[in-house]
Amino acid sequence: MVRKQSDSDESRDQMLSGSAWMTAGSILSRFLGAIYIIPWGIWFGNYFFRANALYGLGYNIYSFFLIAAIAGIPSAIAKQVAHYNALNEYGVGVRLYKRGLVLAAVMGIICATILYFGAPLIDDGNPNVIPILRSLAWAVLIIPTMSLTRGYFQGYQQMAPSAISQFVEQLARVLYMLLTAFVMMQILHVDWVKAVSQSTFAAFVGAAAGMISLMVYYLKHRDVFRSLVRNSNNQLRVSPKELYREIVAQAVPFIILGAGITIFMLIDQFTFFKIMRVATTYSEATLADLYAMFAVNANKLIMITISLASALAITAVPLLSIALTNSEKKEISRQISNVIVLFLFVMIPASLGMAAIAGPLNRVFYGTTQQALGANILTFSSIVSIPMGLFVVISAVMQGLSENKRAVRFFLVGTLVKLLIQWPCIYFLGAFGPLLSTGIGLSVANWLILRSLDRQFGFEKRMLSIAMEKISKYSLFMYLITILVVHGANIVLGYVYHPFGRSGSLLVSLVGVGIGGLIYIYLTLKSRIADMVLGPRSNRLRRMLRIR
Repeated sequence: MVRKQSDSDESRDQMLSGSAWMTAGSILSRFLGAIYIIPWGIWFGNYFFRANALYGLGYNIYSFFLIAAIAGIPSAIAKQVAHYNALNEYGVGVRLYKRGLVLAAVMGIICATILYFGAPLIDDGNPNVIPILRSLAWAVLIIPTMSLTRGYFQGYQQMAPSAISQFVEQLARVLYMLLTAFVMMQILHVDWVKAVSQSTFAAFVGAAAGMISLMVYYLKHRDVFRSLVRNSNNQLRVSPKELYREIVAQAVPFIILGAGITIFMLIDQFTFFKIMRVATTYSEATLADLYAMFAVNANKLIMITISLASALAITAVPLLSIALTNSEKKEISRQISNVIVLFLFVMIPASLGMAAIAGPLNRVFYGTTQQALGANILTFSSIVSIPMGLFVVISAVMQGLSENKRAVRFFLVGTLVKLLIQWPCIYFLGAFGPLLSTGIGLSVANWLILRSLDRQFGFEKRMLSIAMEKISKYSLFMYLITILVVHGANIVLGYVYHPFGRSGSLLVSLVGVGIGGLIYIYLTLKSRIADMVLGPRSNRLRRMLRIR
C-alpha cells in the first residue's frame, strides 16, 4: 500500500515537472505570439484589423492542414514509446521513431502540395487568402518532422527539449514577422497583403529554428539514448509492417481530437460571414472587423491560458500509457483525478483573471478602436476557454488510456451540437454567437468524456469535490477583487495620467494581475488546497511567504 502511494507521488512529481516545462514553453511561446501584435498593429496602421482578419483566415485553414500533416503521429509516438520504454524495450521505440519519420515526411510533402496548389479552391471567395495559404505551405513541409521528434522525447518524459524548441520556434517566427512588417509597411510601403504573407511565411522560419534546437539537444544526449537501447531486454520483435500499423492505429484519433478546436474555428470561419450577411446590413469591412475581434484578437489571448491545458495534456498521455501498460487501475484513477485537479487549479483562476482585466488588456494589445465591444468579447472568450481547455486535457487522457474511438465519438456529438445551434447563436448574438456555440458544443463533449472515464476507471470524488468547491470559491473572490482593483486603478491613474491609453492600460493590467494572483496564491496555500497539486512544495512556499 505504501509502495502504491509512493508510485502515485512519483507520478504526480513527474507530471508536475513535465507540466512545468511544457507550461513555461507554452506560456512564453503564446506570450510572444500575442505581444508581437502591438508593434505589428502599429506598423500596419489603418490596415491593422483587415490584416489581422486575413492572417486569421489563412491560419485557420493552415492549422487544419498542419494537423492533417502531423496526423497525430507525435502524440501516438509519445504514447507508444512510453509503452515500450516501460517494458524496457527502448530499441523498439527507436525503430518506431524512425518509421514515424518516414510517415511524417511523406504527410508533410502531400499536405504542403495540396495547400499550395489547392489554395484557390479553399479561399472561400477571398483572393487575398491565396498568397497567405501558399506562404504557409512551406511550414507544413518541416513541422511534422519537428513535432514527431518532440513526441519521441516526450515518450521518455523529457519535456525540456519540447519546451525549449517551442520557445525558439516562436522567437524566430516573431522576429521575422516584425522585421518584415516594419521593412515592408514603414520603409518600402508595399501592398499590405504582401506584408501579411511574409508574416505567415514566418511559420517556416520558426519551424526551421525549432528543428535545429531539437537536433542540438539530441546530439548532446546521444550517448544516453544509445546506452538505454544497449541495456534493453531486446526480446520483443516487431516487424516494420506492425510498427506502421501501430502508428496509424494510434494516430488517426489524434488527428480528429487534436484538430478539435481548429475544426470548431473553421466552422465559425465558413459560417459567420454568411449568417451575418443575412442577419445584418453590415459592410464587408465591418464583418471582417467583427470576425477579427472574436476569432483572432480574443483567440490569441485566450490561447495563452489554453496553452496551460495543452501542457497538462502532453504530460499526461505517456504517464497514463505507462499505468495502463502495468494494469494499475487505482493508479490510473489517481492520475486522472490529479490531472483534473491540476487543470482546475490553474485554468479557472487564469481564465477568470483574464476576464477581470479584459478591458485594459484588450487596449494594450489592440488599441482603443471599438474597445468596449472588444473587451466584452474577450471577457466572454475567457469564460469559454474553460471548456475548451478541459476538452484538450480530458481528450488527451482518453487517448492515453487507448479510449480513442469513444473519445472521437463524443467529440463528433459535440460538433453536431455546435452545428445545430450555430445559426441561431450567430443570428441573434452576432460576434458572441460562435463563442457560445463552441462553449456549449465542447461542454457536451466534455460531459460525455468525463462520464465515460468515471464509469470505467472512477474518480477520487471527495478530492475532486473539495478541489472544485474551494478553487471555484477562491477564483471568484479573486475575480471580484481584481475587477475592483482595475476600476480603482483607472480612477487613481486618471488624476495623473491617461488610464485608457496603451501604457496606462498596461500598468493597470499588471497591478490587477499582481494583486489578483497574490490573493489566489495566499488563499490556496492558507487553506491547504494547494497541497493537492503541489505536494510538499506547498510547505516551502508557505514558509517563504510566512503563511501559517
